[in-house]
Amino acid sequence: MDWHVLLYALAALLAIVGLIGIALPALPGVPLLFAGMLLAAWTDGFQHVGAFPLAVLGVLTLLSMGLDLWATAHGAGRVGASRLAMLGAAIGTLVGLFFAIPGLLFGPFIGALAGELLHLRSLRASSLGQATKVGLGTWLGILLGVALKFALAFAMLGLFVLAWWL
Repeated sequence: MDWHVLLYALAALLAIVGLIGIALPALPGVPLLFAGMLLAAWTDGFQHVGAFPLAVLGVLTLLSMGLDLWATAHGAGRVGASRLAMLGAAIGTLVGLFFAIPGLLFGPFIGALAGELLHLRSLRASSLGQATKVGLGTWLGILLGVALKFALAFAMLGLFVLAWWL
């Protein structure tokens, strides 16, 4: 078998895993997508996709990482989330991986809620209301980050395909 075919297959696999990784926080989605595109360009000897498009793709990769951090922090910060709420959201996301789509959707919210309740150390009605607000704000921030990463990922794919075919 031709080694080019294997390298293109690996590049495609990296891109697919990267797209999946955008929704799964345990995987660095956009960097894996970029690695797949870089491998495809390298395998081709940079004949179709050269330095300038790759530099733009690299900048978009860095931008996606920054946007993800900003969106999560912004969502949590807008509602006054504590560090324990942020940690809880991260743990809830990881635990949610074991429960498929429902776990991915509700894990961060439940984790942030639990973390904020630990921070408040009380189950008074006002504490539960604040913790729910923090859980929801953190969850919305994570969703915003995922949506922004998907938008950038598809823009990157479009740029790569355009550079390849032009």
